[in-house]
Amino acid sequence: MNLRPTLRLAACLLLFAALPAAAALYKWTDEHGGTVYGDTPPPGVKAERVSANVAPADPSAVQEMASKDAQIKKRQQERVEDQAKAQKAEADAKAKNDRCVQLRGRLQTLQSNVQLYKFDEAGNRVYYDAAARDQAIAETEKAMVDQQCASDVAG
Repeated sequence: MNLRPTLRLAACLLLFAALPAAAALYKWTDEHGGTVYGDTPPPGVKAERVSANVAPADPSAVQEMASKDAQIKKRQQERVEDQAKAQKAEADAKAKNDRCVQLRGRLQTLQSNVQLYKFDEAGNRVYYDAAARDQAIAETEKAMVDQQCASDVAG
């Protein structure tokens, strides 16, 4: 089998395939004033031959892309962490507010003239006397200070 004709055919095909890549590129202005690029300018038009050479690739471009990608991922992670912190802070503030509402209600009840009681270990009612009421008020006010509740205390 003779390979020479096959090699010649392959070489010709490669040459013809490479021709469009080596074609000239021209730039001219059309009748509407727009810039046009093409491989053959129309007759009677002043065309300028443009170099179609591609700038050499930047060897550090891959590293820059990787660096930028890492920065983007870091910012995304920081955003997620910030959102989690904000949600936790919001939940903590809500829990504190709920606790303060309960303490204010307790204090209001203790300061009213309603007869109050609590249950002992046997399940019997034990009514507050003046000293127990004053102690419960002091404990509630201290809890409000500890919780840093806005105070509506009239005491």
